[in-house]
Amino acid sequence: MKSPYVSELEANQLANGVFLVQNKDVRQKKFGEPFLSLTLADRTGDVDAKMWDNVDKVMETFSRDDFVRVKAMPQVFQNRIQLTIHTLVRVSDSEVDFADYFPASARDPEEMFAELNGVIASLSNPHLRALLEALFVDPVIAAKFKRAPAAKTIHHAWLGGLIEHVLSLCTLARAVAPQYPHIDLDLLLTGVILHDIGKIDELIYDRGFGYSPEGQLLGHLVQGLAMVEEKLRGLPEFPPRLAVLVKHMILSHHGELEFGSPKVPMFAEALLLHHLDNLDSKMESVRGAIEKDRCLEGVWTGFVSSLDRTLLKKSRYLDGPPPAATAPTPTRSPEPATAMTEKLRQALKGD
Repeated sequence: MKSPYVSELEANQLANGVFLVQNKDVRQKKFGEPFLSLTLADRTGDVDAKMWDNVDKVMETFSRDDFVRVKAMPQVFQNRIQLTIHTLVRVSDSEVDFADYFPASARDPEEMFAELNGVIASLSNPHLRALLEALFVDPVIAAKFKRAPAAKTIHHAWLGGLIEHVLSLCTLARAVAPQYPHIDLDLLLTGVILHDIGKIDELIYDRGFGYSPEGQLLGHLVQGLAMVEEKLRGLPEFPPRLAVLVKHMILSHHGELEFGSPKVPMFAEALLLHHLDNLDSKMESVRGAIEKDRCLEGVWTGFVSSLDRTLLKKSRYLDGPPPAATAPTPTRSPEPATAMTEKLRQALKGD
């Protein structure tokens, strides 16, 4: 069993363990000597690490996404644990259990896929149901959909995160749609299930999470649209205008042009999909940011760039000691009147 995990690192307790290299930079000290700035990770989180000495002997021996064994001293820097590395050696893949290094959904992927198929079977519109069945009966799409993360870092960034995100949205859609009688629940659920399907090819997740070359060049909106169009060609009875609505929901679900949507949502189900997707991703981002925050003291996280704010650690705030009472501001005693001030006072009174 791997030990220690990132979450187990303690200040001033020497650590000897294997980690995944998430980021690697070779930088220069003040007088030109190299040092390593790394981000090391496992399934419990990541930690900044610096190697100051003997860098020239190891800096070419490993790369990003390699596993390395380090002997390091965890120290507190800017209210967070940072590793000072003394020794570093690359470790082969055969020596590690990948499950220790890549976060994964707590739910069984087959169980989630069965739940997804149950949602698809519940649709009353035969055309939408046939489209979804055609996509998810494809063994390549099904296998990738069970395993893909929903994002590289921001939300549901773990193996199985995409299908978990989609099922969460299905629950939200079924809860919210009855509030608005004009909403077509079948169309909304179809958009929910397909909005991020392109991520199965946009992202790579065999080692670290990143973008495939096609994902960088095209993006998941275009890739998802291509998957849907390919399956529609095998469904000649599918109503063309309904197909346009499905495609629009995929292309517009980011909500705004500046957020990557080539079109803004232009009908009710598309707009509702955008807001539900935004809600689910933001709530997961908040939970994940607080859980992974490495600030050792205080009730605030570090700055969360995806949310453009710091976050309150509510439990620590509620359970912590009461804030120190503010001392009352002392009142200044009046100075004794001098002869001159007394004359001025009398003059102002008109005496």
